[in-house]
This record gives sequence, C-alpha cells and structure tokens, in this order.
Amino acid sequence: MAGIDNSREFIPVRIAVLTVSDTRKLEEDRSGQVLVDRIAAAGHLLADRKIIRDERAQIAEQLRAWCADPAVDVVISTGGTGLTGRDVSVEAHRDVYEKEIEAFATVFTMVSLNKIGTSAVQSRATGGVAQGTYLFALPGSPGACKDAWDEILSAQLDYRHMPCNFVEIMPRLEEHKQRRK
Repeated sequence: MAGIDNSREFIPVRIAVLTVSDTRKLEEDRSGQVLVDRIAAAGHLLADRKIIRDERAQIAEQLRAWCADPAVDVVISTGGTGLTGRDVSVEAHRDVYEKEIEAFATVFTMVSLNKIGTSAVQSRATGGVAQGTYLFALPGSPGACKDAWDEILSAQLDYRHMPCNFVEIMPRLEEHKQRRK
C-alpha cells in the first residue's frame, strides 16, 4: 500500500526553483512562489531561485550549473512547457537529461485530466535525471505547480513514502560512474 512510513526518518532535499518567463519579475512570480512555499512547508530546503527568459540555451545552461552544484539535489522549473513558439523549457530540459522519467509526464497528465479535463493535452511537463540531480519542468500556472507538487512530487521527494521514492535512490543515480572492481 502506498503511503508514508512514519518509522522512517524524513530526509530534507535541496531544491532549486527556476521560473521561465519573458515578463515576470520575482515579486510577480506566483507559480515559483507556490513551489517555494510548498518546499518549505514540506521541510525541504530552497537551494536557489532564479527567473530566466524563454531562451533554450540559457535555460539549459542554468540547469547544467545546478546539476554540477553539490548543494542542489532537485531542480523544478515552471513555465515554458506549452505549445507556443517561445515555449522551450522541455527542449532545454531534454538537452540536459541523461535519462528521462517518462512516467512523470504520464502521471502529471492523469492528475491534470482530473482537474482541467482535456486541456491537459496542452501540457508538456517532463522529468529527468542529469549528474545525479532530478529535473522537473512544470507548466507556468500556479494550479499546475500545486497539482504537480501535491499529487506527485511531495510523495516522491519524501524518503518515508513507500513502496518507493526518488530520495532513496539518489545515492545510486550515478553508480554507472563508479569504478568496477
């Protein structure tokens, strides 16, 4: 049965939040703030927060910088996952991924379908792993950020969540780089 095993100790993870927008400033960033508030309420640590324009190379550069930073375990971006010409977050994420977490997009679509009906088809939310860091690209609406956190990420980023979670496999994400004896 899925759920929290209170016999396990909570392990906080360090999460960076990236808002992708050509127009928003920090004080207007409702989606990023939703994530920041939920990260803190869950007991995790905000490692960093930035706003970057919808420019694929700049987004990928920031993702790579956070992946190389040992003080960041997870990156969550919001914005730029739609279908318009300026929406390039998904492409930037995929430029960085070593492995894509295909089921994240599927589960996000299922959650969205229950909330917004067939409008869920317009989202291209994605998740992946690079350099031992989890990366998630969410739509730019506060509601989508709430849904992704409340319905998926809060459980998967909680070491106590059973039968499995992202935190417990963090030490093994880069085991392919370990020298074989």
